Amino acid sequence: MRVHFIVHERFEAPGAYEIWATRRGHQITFSRVYAGQPLPADARDIALLIIMGGPQDPSVSVEECAHFDSHAEQALIASAVNSGKAVIGVCLGAQLIGEALGAPFAHSPEKEIGTFPIFMTEKGAMNEMFSHFGNTLDVGHWHNDMPGLTPEAEIIAWSEGCPRQIVAYSDRVYGFQCHMELTPEVVELLIAHSDNDLRRAADYRFVQSPDELRANDYSEMNRKLFTFLDKLASRYDQSNA
Repeated sequence: MRVHFIVHERFEAPGAYEIWATRRGHQITFSRVYAGQPLPADARDIALLIIMGGPQDPSVSVEECAHFDSHAEQALIASAVNSGKAVIGVCLGAQLIGEALGAPFAHSPEKEIGTFPIFMTEKGAMNEMFSHFGNTLDVGHWHNDMPGLTPEAEIIAWSEGCPRQIVAYSDRVYGFQCHMELTPEVVELLIAHSDNDLRRAADYRFVQSPDELRANDYSEMNRKLFTFLDKLASRYDQSNA
């Protein structure tokens, strides 16, 4: 199975997503656009496309950020979705999926940085892909915005600070506003690039300090993510057998 990552910034690393793909022996390829690596011409040879987060939002133009081509990424996402590929978007990546499917992103009610619980919706609790999540799960957050909703989209999980934490756009396409891929190493990268936000942590309801971020245990959310990814890979393999 070929897993292709679009990585917007060095500090928005794939983390547990890459760990999962490596442990499962999948072929891994990258478009590290911050380093000038190009996007694939198409999604033909990709089984799972994972679009990572970033400080940008989908409205940012190439004039504002030369290495981020929102329209080109949306075109690739739409191609992947339309050709039946599995697609996951994380944070900015989730918002780009919504945009690619005609659903504009929105600002989240609250800034969230740290580990806080998400809660399953009724439809989320009934969705087999998330049956192992339980009714609530502590996960990572690092965002200001949230993905748009298509008419067919189902909200799987929400948090006190954001009503759209996980969105199922189809049985193969998912947007994770939350960051279940965080590891201590990725958190250190993010802390180093979030000085302004973290210096004002006390001004926000859902922003943890650097010390709190370093003290969080990210292993359980990683394990839950691995099980979800195993289910998605199995679903993709069975439908393409």
